[in-house]
Amino acid sequence: MSSPDPKTENSDSQSPSEELGHSSALPQDPVESGSPIEEKESDPSKEGGDAEEEEEEGECGFCLFMKGGGCKESFTAWEVCVEEAEKNKEDIVTKCMEVTSTLKKCMDEHSDYYQPILAAERAAEEQVKKELEADKVSEEEAAAMKQARG
Repeated sequence: MSSPDPKTENSDSQSPSEELGHSSALPQDPVESGSPIEEKESDPSKEGGDAEEEEEEGECGFCLFMKGGGCKESFTAWEVCVEEAEKNKEDIVTKCMEVTSTLKKCMDEHSDYYQPILAAERAAEEQVKKELEADKVSEEEAAAMKQARG
């Protein structure tokens, strides 16, 4: 008679998902798990092999999306600039203004692919604009109330 709990079954008869470290069975901390999956996604400079290939496997979805369109080179240059600025504790906006502008122009030229990012950027700009306008109104109201009091 077999138990309904897979953990109590004979360890010789593991399912393929258990053998591969099924995600529901993995601990939250990749260091604790020692799983080959996490090891593959670890720092490529610590392992042999093609570092660029391994880096791409562990990249964020946004980065992969950005590199999947016509602006891969512009985005990569922007990434390098941002990393250098962070490493050297420099102002990212000032240091990377030119590469950011180049990337933005490229994305506009390839707007069919980058539309989701461009739309999100426009929405964020609108939100900031609304918040600034609300702050301005609040400041004007505060000034008027202060003036009315004396």
